[in-house]
Amino acid sequence: MSETSTKKRVGPLTFLAQVRQEARKVTWTSLNETIAASIMVVIMVLIASVFFYVTDGIVGVVVRFITNIGSV
Repeated sequence: MSETSTKKRVGPLTFLAQVRQEARKVTWTSLNETIAASIMVVIMVLIASVFFYVTDGIVGVVVRFITNIGSV
């Protein structure tokens, strides 16, 4: 027997009431927590972008060095 057939079906108004009850249980972050998390994300993005920029440059130099070995 599937899981959906064992659950009790409810009407739209009951469903909306249940959604509102669950929404009241949600704990939202404070403004300070949101700002701190946003700053951490920006810092990590900057660190990752610098890392990939430097890595791309190094790989480019190595590839140019390897491909120019046979040329005069």
